[in-house]
Amino acid sequence: MEIVSPAPGPIVVLSASIGAGHDGAAAEITRRLRTSGCAVRRADYLDLLPAGWGRALKQTYARQLAYAPASWGWLLDSAARPRGTRSAAWFATWAAQRRLLDVTGPNPAAVISTYPLASQALGRLRLAGHLNAPAFAVLTDPAVHPLCVAPGIDLHLAPNHEAAEVVRTLYGLAAATHTPIVEPAFRPARDNDEVATARRRHGLPLDAALALVVAGSWGVGDVDATVRDLEAATEAIPVVVCGRNTRLRDRLAAGGRAIALGWIDDMPSLLRAADVVVHNAGGLSSLEALASGIPLISYRCLPGHGVANAAALERLGLSAWPRRPEELAPALAGASRARSIDGPASSACTTDVAELIRRQIAGMNPVAVTALTGPATTEPATAMPATTVPATTVPATTVPATTVPATTVPATAEPASAAGMPA
Repeated sequence: MEIVSPAPGPIVVLSASIGAGHDGAAAEITRRLRTSGCAVRRADYLDLLPAGWGRALKQTYARQLAYAPASWGWLLDSAARPRGTRSAAWFATWAAQRRLLDVTGPNPAAVISTYPLASQALGRLRLAGHLNAPAFAVLTDPAVHPLCVAPGIDLHLAPNHEAAEVVRTLYGLAAATHTPIVEPAFRPARDNDEVATARRRHGLPLDAALALVVAGSWGVGDVDATVRDLEAATEAIPVVVCGRNTRLRDRLAAGGRAIALGWIDDMPSLLRAADVVVHNAGGLSSLEALASGIPLISYRCLPGHGVANAAALERLGLSAWPRRPEELAPALAGASRARSIDGPASSACTTDVAELIRRQIAGMNPVAVTALTGPATTEPATAMPATTVPATTVPATTVPATTVPATTVPATAEPASAAGMPA
């Protein structure tokens, strides 16, 4: 008797509502997959943890960045050591395994993670045979932290060639690069009239240089000092996106040194209104600025991922990184000459992330792709522009031998085994 395999379920996309970067990448991947006709289900990894744990994890992270940012850097350093990475991977799996398997269902077409702990859990479930669908880990930062790379994952989706080469060389795992995972609305201004329109929309001066300061959705970091240093270094007016940090917004507004904005729903037009973006984390906001043709400066970066991302962006030629206040003025002068109107040059990588995912699924299960399509999507099928990151900014030698310390991640890192899975 012929055995017929059940039709695959939807693609499951896992994220985490910590900041906006992981959710932003998950939302855009979901949009693109649905536009191509795939059925997709979203889930928040934090909701899969025991009751109250997700909220506690989010609050602890926010407080660390706000009140003790150095402790976050120490924590990431500890997690980068092999023993720390293995412990975090085991805990991430143990805490969420049951609910994670429930949300993926018995036969998902694929599972995609934009959050490191979820990626570690997926990798372990794959190795143990509990998850039979292809698993993808999306690296949302330009720098590679060991927690973002998981044995058992079928394909790591990296934002640049350097990150992909690190995954392949140091870990021996599959990786591919793709065009930036940002909404199509993030694009360069077509002309100066569109810049003026964007400034009027946000109530910004039409005839002044504007330095847009971004500090994540929570408005964390030494933003006050950044504003003071900008005032001393340039005539450009600091425009600070405070996100959900109302105390920061009130404090800056009362000081009168900067234009303080709260939560912004229309970041694409705000970026087109700016002359330069000054960031301290290097995550989603940096990709959005590059896609918008706005020069980047990394400054007073957060410990841990902020510093690592600044170093990666500097190596790639995508962002200046002044370490001291006296270096800020030359960096700003250089950035002002790089402002792009009507688009940067085309990206060195032109492959869409959704296409990479579909190819991988087809390679592992040709029947799955044809069965993936669900009901017609209600989202607009807006294509991602090909001109997203200047090709001239990425050096030909993508991975210098000294970019990742050899002691950070041994090439022979021990993969999780089925015997090590929680019951």
